Amino acid sequence: MRARTLQGAVSAVWYGKHPLSLLLAPLSWVYCAFIRLRRLAYAGGLARVHRLGIPVVVVGNITVGGTGKTPLVIWVACYLRAQGLNPGIVTRGYGGRARHWPQQVRADSDPDAVGDEAVLLARRSACPVAAGRRRVDAAHSLIQYAGCDVIVSDDGLQHLALGRDLEIGVLDGARRFGNGRCLPAGPLREPSSRLGEVDMVVAYGRGGRGEFSMEYVSLGLRRLLDDRPRAPNIFADKPVHVVAGIGDPRRFFAQLRSLGLQVLEHPFDDHHRYEPGDLEFGDGHPVLMTEKDAVKCRRFAQPNHWYLPVEAKLHDAFGIRLMTLLERKRHGQEAA
Repeated sequence: MRARTLQGAVSAVWYGKHPLSLLLAPLSWVYCAFIRLRRLAYAGGLARVHRLGIPVVVVGNITVGGTGKTPLVIWVACYLRAQGLNPGIVTRGYGGRARHWPQQVRADSDPDAVGDEAVLLARRSACPVAAGRRRVDAAHSLIQYAGCDVIVSDDGLQHLALGRDLEIGVLDGARRFGNGRCLPAGPLREPSSRLGEVDMVVAYGRGGRGEFSMEYVSLGLRRLLDDRPRAPNIFADKPVHVVAGIGDPRRFFAQLRSLGLQVLEHPFDDHHRYEPGDLEFGDGHPVLMTEKDAVKCRRFAQPNHWYLPVEAKLHDAFGIRLMTLLERKRHGQEAA
């Protein structure tokens, strides 16, 4: 309940016309000035940009919270592999408690050690994944140990130390830029003009002019204990407890309601560390969660625990554009 109240309050400030946003505006100006100075430092050579010698594709967003970035990273890595490349994914490993970084991540790695998103990326992409606070070190480890010939950087727009050949910006097609202000007055990590500098923009939901639209496709409900897919309608018109420790739980709740489920909402903070008691409601109703939550709950899974995996769906034109831009970069040509 506390997480739900806090998320609602923040959403009202960032995505509405709350007067608190005006009071916080001076702080956002300071924040934006710092961001600009930081970018100038890298552009001017005062801070070092590390080039790997192989193509680097960065996928990231300029807003705080969920925008559909992780499914897109998986889609890009799988697409590059289908084109005959050997892609590797680098990610921060947010929430991971490992003592040494970078960490090579497998599908069965401990999410408490390397982070929940890192394990999800490894499970769903079947590509080499490395997590680390310094993405440059993580990328070098993938080149050394996995022979990767292209790197996909998860949530890497603001990590300027890693040189990149292609940038893909992701945003929520419905919420867009919120009130248009930077932190803490609004949801922006960088001014909205930053998206005008990236190579491609992908919008979850309806995209604007010049943007690629992305949708989620459900892969069927799966029980945590056996991973076998079932049709979502097995719980149609029945009450289901739904837990979600993601950036925007409301989107997940709405998706399940569209499948005919009676959703009992239980939002948690993003990257929440689940304990068995978080999934106990005392009424025997099924408990449903996202796939990112599922990787953390497997160790204490019960027969009534389920998750809903999804995958990104994009138009063929996006993949064609991706490869065209990569080829131009590889041959030293200026992208159109």
